[in-house]
Amino acid sequence: MTTVDRHSGHVDAADYRTLMGGFPTGVVVVTTTGAEGTPYGVTCSSLSSVTVQPPTLQVCLTSTSRVLAAVLGSGRFAVNLLHARAREAASVFASPVDRFAAVPWRPTPRLGLPWLHRDAFAVAECELARTLEIGDHTMLLGEVAAVDHADDVPLLYGRRQYSAWPGD
Repeated sequence: MTTVDRHSGHVDAADYRTLMGGFPTGVVVVTTTGAEGTPYGVTCSSLSSVTVQPPTLQVCLTSTSRVLAAVLGSGRFAVNLLHARAREAASVFASPVDRFAAVPWRPTPRLGLPWLHRDAFAVAECELARTLEIGDHTMLLGEVAAVDHADDVPLLYGRRQYSAWPGD
């Protein structure tokens, strides 16, 4: 078991990653559009509900990410909740390839944001409400403007591997 370094008062980054890697979570792809409608997106496992009234969720993105810069420029983002068969899409959006050439998408109905319609069982279209910089990440609070969803099995991630909801 690792403990806090009594001299610095901090936990080692590798130990923290190991801790959080053991916490299973759903997998989403956060998408947005930049200048001239250029699509941007990244795999994210940091999503939570903030409040029901108004419907608001939070995601955290690396502060140096091009996706974050595009969200800040447009003031909008979509959260694509991936189904269990979307492991390849999750991997694509976590890698430095041409993501939107590799995964089918279309604009969301209300805000026209990139929707991974074949790989996501749900999508939330969000208007950026607030941001908060914390360390090397920026927390985005998005007020949900529209949702589209179907009943499906969510993709999970934990212990550095993908899996499906147990029993499915």
